[in-house]
Amino acid sequence: MGFWGHGFHLAAANKKGFDTQLLLRTLRYMLPYRLALATSIASVLVVTSCDLARPYLVSVVIDRDIPSGVAANLFPTLALYAGTLILGMAAMVGQRLVTGWIGLKVIWDLRDGVFRHLQTLSLRFYDNRETGDTISRMTNDIDLLNELISNGLVTLVNTLFALSGAVLAMLALDVRLSIVTLAVMPLVLFITVVFRGWIGEAYRGMRQEIAKVTTHVEEGIAGVRIIQSFAQEERDIGRFRAVNDANRLVAMEAAGLRSIYFPSIDLVSSVGIAVVLWFGGIAALRGDLTFGIMVAFLLYLFRFFQPIRNLTMLYDQVLAAMAASERVFELLDTEPDICDPDEPINLPRIEGHVEYQHVHFRYVEDDPVLVDVSLHAEPAEMIAIVGATGSGKSTIISLLSRLYDVDEGRILIDGHELREIAIHSLRTQLGVVLQEGFLFSNTIRENIRYGRLDATDEEVEEAAKAVGAHEFVMRMPDGYDTEVRERGEKLSMGERQLICLARALIADPRILILDEATSSIDPYTELIIQDALLKLFQGRTSIVIAHRLSTVRRADRIYVLDHGEIQEVGSHDELLAKGGLYANLYELQFKAQEEEVDPDSRRSE
Repeated sequence: MGFWGHGFHLAAANKKGFDTQLLLRTLRYMLPYRLALATSIASVLVVTSCDLARPYLVSVVIDRDIPSGVAANLFPTLALYAGTLILGMAAMVGQRLVTGWIGLKVIWDLRDGVFRHLQTLSLRFYDNRETGDTISRMTNDIDLLNELISNGLVTLVNTLFALSGAVLAMLALDVRLSIVTLAVMPLVLFITVVFRGWIGEAYRGMRQEIAKVTTHVEEGIAGVRIIQSFAQEERDIGRFRAVNDANRLVAMEAAGLRSIYFPSIDLVSSVGIAVVLWFGGIAALRGDLTFGIMVAFLLYLFRFFQPIRNLTMLYDQVLAAMAASERVFELLDTEPDICDPDEPINLPRIEGHVEYQHVHFRYVEDDPVLVDVSLHAEPAEMIAIVGATGSGKSTIISLLSRLYDVDEGRILIDGHELREIAIHSLRTQLGVVLQEGFLFSNTIRENIRYGRLDATDEEVEEAAKAVGAHEFVMRMPDGYDTEVRERGEKLSMGERQLICLARALIADPRILILDEATSSIDPYTELIIQDALLKLFQGRTSIVIAHRLSTVRRADRIYVLDHGEIQEVGSHDELLAKGGLYANLYELQFKAQEEEVDPDSRRSE
């Protein structure tokens, strides 16, 4: 099926095109700039008034000034004509400057509001969304709204004023010809009604397809190392061509519909002009119309049909903006799953008592991740959570940060139930170091300072020294002012993790969470930062998910997780003595690491 058939099929399935509430909601963003908007509209009225005055001045020259036979009589009228040109041009320049400013301010407000809202949404939202789609809404869709906001309302005022002025002028010149002109309006309205559903659906399809293109570009750039490592460039190019082609086809649908719609309006306008020329010519031959009036009427006739064409183009623009605003406001209307209670508890500096009471959790229905999990950590205690991949270890700490809420059971901090605590006061007392070692596109100094924004340069460097990062930082081209680029690509995984440890240390959290934080560091580098980890653990509650024996064996208590359930609890020696699941993990995983770090241990046996 070609793009024509596909487009009409989509249109038949969904006739939704113009949404008044959605349009008003979009234009509401202009209200803070109402004074500038009023100035812009006033300028438009000046431009339109000057434009409407000129056909009348032409008729005066033809019917009065030229027949007088006195050349001097032409100058006042021509001077007035030139004045309308100059005044109209000046007003147009001012209007465009002011309107452009309004549009940029509104787009700034929209982007700021959307980004701010995205920061409040819980992880469940991001779990179910493609990053590229969200980026497309923030960029492509809001950019499309800019044209409507910058020019839409002003164009509407200009068009309606020009149309009304042209109609009144034509009625004043000749009522009969005006009635003939207005007779084509029902046909214009009929064409618009027929096409509006088709075009609206085509634009909606365009927004969806361009989001897929953005998603694939984002994924292709982020995963370029994997693509090249597996020599899958051609496969990835083929996938991109498929989504890009789908975008091209739906754009062709919209272009095809417009290629019929606008010429149809032009055809009706041309028929209207031809009819007026026929009847007006006959009237002029009979002497019922002067030549000046006939010329002025034709000039007003063009000013009548041009606003109609502008209105149809504006309507086309509005339909495109509706599809974009629908996607933008869908983001803004998404409610966060995780939010503060009506009367949240603002935690003072906590002691660090943590308790999980019979916690159950699932990401999707009928697929439990945690089942009846109960554990506790006393202030300044360190507990470790171990288990196979997919056993639910990371989920436990995600719940403690309240990135998700438990389905059943409770989590308490210093006796307060987590859902009763103000989120900000909770998370500012947690220090989190994740496996991936995420860094922002900024300097090393600012990435460490992210843990505490008021930290001095000296405190930043002391934190780096404490975790063993200072030496490699000083080897960088600009030291602490070295830009690490996106996600810290200029650094090795181990170096990124050391900076993340420094960031956690400078935050001075009451509860420290390490989610496999040393898994990206080789055993010898890990030996270097053992003292740093001891400093991190000292005086604060620590919850550690670890693949390293050196971290696990010093824990006060080890919880062994299997398929979302706690199977064993005890110290390293106690669990080894049991000979259960932990002992098996030790034999399979930890013992080899122990020998890798200390090769002499094997010879001493």
